[in-house]
Amino acid sequence: MPEISNFYDIRVFINYNDHNPPHFHAEYGEYSVLICIDGWVVDGKMPKRALNLVLEWAEIHKEELLRDWYLARDKKALEKIEPLK
Repeated sequence: MPEISNFYDIRVFINYNDHNPPHFHAEYGEYSVLICIDGWVVDGKMPKRALNLVLEWAEIHKEELLRDWYLARDKKALEKIEPLK
């Protein structure tokens, strides 16, 4: 799965063959979550602090996430998204 961002040891990616609704994946150590671009956690778990960072980042970059989601659906190269600072 192509990585689109990486910050505070959190890896964010979108899978080319994923299903609706539009979502992304995040990994932090042994934890992983699947999060809808609208901001709700669909599956998985992650420490609260790391999850809050991911959700904050996603809110800031919602438009870029949607653009990458549609690029992935069209099997095109994804664009990197600025990490949370």
